[in-house]
Formats: sequence, structure tokens, C-alpha cells
Amino acid sequence: MTRWSPELAGRRGPLYRVIADALGEDRAAGRLMPGARLPTHRELAERLGVTVGTVTRAYAEAEKRGLVRGEVGRGTYVRGEEDTSAHMPRPRAVEDAVGDEAAPVELGINAPATPPGDPASHALRRALEALGRSPRLPGLLGYQPAAGARAHREAGAAWAARFGLEARPEQVVVCAGGQHAMEVALAALTRPGDTLVTEALTYPGIKVLARRFQLRPQGLAMDAGGLVPEALESACRAGPVRLLYTQPTGHNPTGAVQGEERRRALAEVARRHGVLVLEDDAYGLLPLARPAPLATFLPEATYFIAGVSKLLTPGLRIGYLVAPARARGERLAEEVGLASLMTPPLMAEVLTRWVEDGTADVLVEAQRGETAERRALAREVLGEGVRWDGAALYHLWLPLPEGRRGEEFAAQALRHGVSVTPAELFAAGGGGGPAAVRVCIGTPRTRAQLERGLLRLRAVLDGSAVPRLALV
Repeated sequence: MTRWSPELAGRRGPLYRVIADALGEDRAAGRLMPGARLPTHRELAERLGVTVGTVTRAYAEAEKRGLVRGEVGRGTYVRGEEDTSAHMPRPRAVEDAVGDEAAPVELGINAPATPPGDPASHALRRALEALGRSPRLPGLLGYQPAAGARAHREAGAAWAARFGLEARPEQVVVCAGGQHAMEVALAALTRPGDTLVTEALTYPGIKVLARRFQLRPQGLAMDAGGLVPEALESACRAGPVRLLYTQPTGHNPTGAVQGEERRRALAEVARRHGVLVLEDDAYGLLPLARPAPLATFLPEATYFIAGVSKLLTPGLRIGYLVAPARARGERLAEEVGLASLMTPPLMAEVLTRWVEDGTADVLVEAQRGETAERRALAREVLGEGVRWDGAALYHLWLPLPEGRRGEEFAAQALRHGVSVTPAELFAAGGGGGPAAVRVCIGTPRTRAQLERGLLRLRAVLDGSAVPRLALV
């Protein structure tokens, strides 16, 4: 059983919904893994100082949103792709489906797709076999510098160059994935009470970290082109802003891409007001055509996260945090050392080999191809209702018909056997969010599973019965 305890400070609304919101954000950020057993109602109630009834309502709300599943006599578990028809109740329309076709389809967790043949698994197998024969292996079993071994930082600089950012190894800190890189950056760059600004809709993990570090989060206006520079200007005029967290390429959840002119404008506003920038580029290598990183327009004040998990495979748990040239990486490395002494060097070595021998580029290309196929399938099923003008990603932004709410729609979709994520989960600064949901097309293992989920989603949109699907 996990020792999960939600951070509730700074949240607004009924307490049971606040707990469900926290659970959803921790799940989306990877702090609650699929299959994890949650504390009992009484245990969590005692931990939080609330009534058992409040926790019961919170878990019921979380189950309605598709975040957890309850099993009589066993407890409450975090939902994931491994959930099967035996683990959760289904409406009669889904019960009538044939065999495994009745299993819930996970389109709520954002993960890279699995191309045919699973090239990442084969590449990892080869890398581990080679590592087992390598004379470097004994040295990797000991303690390493907190920022990472020299060879691993060189690989990080080479990986950042794929994104269009030139950096020296001294600027690179090897982290345990993008979420860890965000935590390291906030620990090093902010203090309690600082103002952290983001897009109005933002990655839930940054919201969790803002509460942990007692920051003042503020969501800024955005449009089809991403964050609006005038909104950043207004926020800076209203009071000191310490840090801007932004996703210029492939914004999560909307898919927006900031154009070069907008990046220059944002950099100018940040420079004028002395704002630091944390640029999160989790998906930046998927689109073939993309502007230069925002860091190239504000090199003296931008900390850049060169993503790995969403481009290759989440299981490596490696990401690269690149500091500005003048800042170097000592303060960041100190935070890594304080938290975990170092990032696991064996995984960093695997990625280093992939970067050096071109395997990483092959895997990214495989992701591009599979993503294109899946987006074409999604477009065929969902039509023009989805926002298609963003980057070529494996998350889609689906505005809902008038009168529908994201949370309500997600709950209805779950009853029809498909999980999506409502816009409310991404709203920054306590806002409710637009009427929309995020649809993740990478998580299903096969395109047949994806099609099954998309057809169910289409049925919910149309208000029709869940279709009976033929076996593929």
C-alpha cells in the first residue's frame, strides 16, 4: 500500500473534490503509478484530519473521473492500462461487446506509442547485453558526480543539440526524467512566496511542485499560438515574477506551438523584467518543422529541459536539464545531490550509447511514423472536432459541444469504456478550464486498441450507443 498523502494547501472548493483533484494531478505527474493501492478511507482520513465520509466521497469522485478503481474487500487502486473488464464495472452497452473488446481503453495517460516490433525494447536488450561486456561497467557501479559522469553530460549536450540548442557539457545536469528536472530547477531557482507563471492550461506536474515549494502560481492567457506575450507583460507589471514555466513546442494539453516571432516577444518581456524561464521541451523532436528553442532568444536566463521519456521510452527515467552558459550547473547539481546523490548511472549509460550510435534518432523516427499513422486514424474517427493545427503529437485537444463539461464528459466516457482527461485537471491558478478533454493516442499498445477507444469516444460525442466492434 502506498503512503500517498495529497498536498491540499492553496486549493479551493469542496474538500472531497480537492482531494480528488490532487489525486488526479499526482497520477498524471507519475507520483501515483498505475496499480498502486491507495490508503484505506480511515487511514487517509486520519492522515489529513478529515472525516471518513469526506475520503469516501473523494474516492468516489476519483472513480467517476476514471482515476481509480475500487475492489470490494481489497481496496482502491490507481487506474492504468492494465485494468481489465474484471477490475471495474461497465455499462450494459460495453458488457455486450465480444471478449477482450470489452476491456476499458486508456486514452488518458500520455505516453509514447509502441511502433510495430517494439524497437525500443529490442534496442534496450542490445544495449544491456553490450553493457554487460563493457570494461566501463565496474566504474558505473560506484558513485558518480551529482551532475552526472562527464560522458553522460556530453551525451546530454549532444541530445540538446537535436532540439536546436547548443550547450557545453558543463551546462548539463543529468536528471531522472523531465519531472525530476522540473523539481531540481524549482528547488534551485525559487524560494517560498515567489510568483511562478505558466500558460492558463499547463502540465499538472508543475502545479504539484508549485504547492510543494510554496510558490504563488498564476496562469496566463494563451491563444492558438500559445502563451500571449502581453499577458506576461501584465503579470510582470502587477508584481515581481520569478519564473516562467512554458512549453513552447507541443504544449500539453493543447498541442500549441509558439512561432518564432512569439518566442522573441516572450524573451524580450522576460529580459526586460528579469524573469527566469524554465522551457520544457518534452515532445520537441516529433514535429519535423519547429522553431528554435525559446532558450536561443534568451540564453542568459533560460533553463532548458531536453526531454527523453516522451520521445524514446519512459522507463529509462533520464532527462537533461541545461543551464544558461553563465549559470553553469553547480546549483542544479547540488539539488540532485541533496535529493538522491546522483541519477542512476546505468540508465544514463544506456541513453549515452543510444545518443552516440544513433539508436536514439532511429527510435524518434519510429515514433514519428507511428504517431502519423495514429493521428490519421484519429482524424478518420473523430473528424474535424479535434484541434489539428498543433504539433504532430500523440495527445489531441478535443473541444466539447456546447453545454458539455470536461469532467462530466470524462466520467461519461469512462462508463462507455474509454478514459480521457478533462481540461479542469490542467487549469492553472484555480481556474475551471474550458469545455474540452485531452485524448492520448500513444498509450494503447496496438492501433486496433486505439481504434476501439476512439470509436467509443465518438459514440459518446454523438450520444449514440457504444458500437459492437469486429475482432481485428
